[in-house]
Amino acid sequence: MPIVVDIDVMLAKRKMSVGELAERVGITPANLAVLKNGRAKAVRFTTLDALCEALECQPGDLLRREADDAADE
Repeated sequence: MPIVVDIDVMLAKRKMSVGELAERVGITPANLAVLKNGRAKAVRFTTLDALCEALECQPGDLLRREADDAADE
């Protein structure tokens, strides 16, 4: 998928655990893991906003677009 989720990077910068972030955001650690590992198909803006608030960052710090390898063929 060309959208990459960089929650790991922000967690490391903030020295925060997945469990702590999940609690602050109000989602389960399992759902946060799905998002963190790039297996989510969508994210609600309210969840993205809560993540940004908890991590004191902007959406662009959590999400980035990478070129799709299939487009190069």
